[in-house]
Amino acid sequence: MAHPRKYDDSDPAIAKLREICLAMPEVFEKEAWGECTFRVTGGSMFAMTDCNHHDSGHIAVWVKAPAMVQEILVNSDPKRFFVPPYMGKQGWVGVRIDYKVKWDQTAAILNNGYQLSLPKKGARKSSPGPSPTSVSTAPARKRSTKRARRKLSR
Repeated sequence: MAHPRKYDDSDPAIAKLREICLAMPEVFEKEAWGECTFRVTGGSMFAMTDCNHHDSGHIAVWVKAPAMVQEILVNSDPKRFFVPPYMGKQGWVGVRIDYKVKWDQTAAILNNGYQLSLPKKGARKSSPGPSPTSVSTAPARKRSTKRARRKLSR
């Protein structure tokens, strides 16, 4: 049985969250567990709404976060940031979007989660650039990968 929808499409905070998330390349929205989730094509989920999920009493977004970010944010402002159920043990951070919202900061946190969810190929593209060693070996890797794909497709 499907979960009942928890979010309200007319909520301005949900609209702003969508605007931020869907502006990122290859991001799509999928309803899951009665909430909005945001995912990267070929990657993974990086954000999920919490619209009074399990009677939490707030509207928030849970975001995949780099190591230590959850602890730093929660300690900095425990009313705005929290450890979300289920995903909290994996480092995700809850960000309230119904209390003292700082959308620039929220967008930066969402962008970090997005970067962590990129597929491996996309993550390499967004890196600062190849090192001199990787430049010299890159063509050989590409050729062997193309050969392997041709063999698999036969």
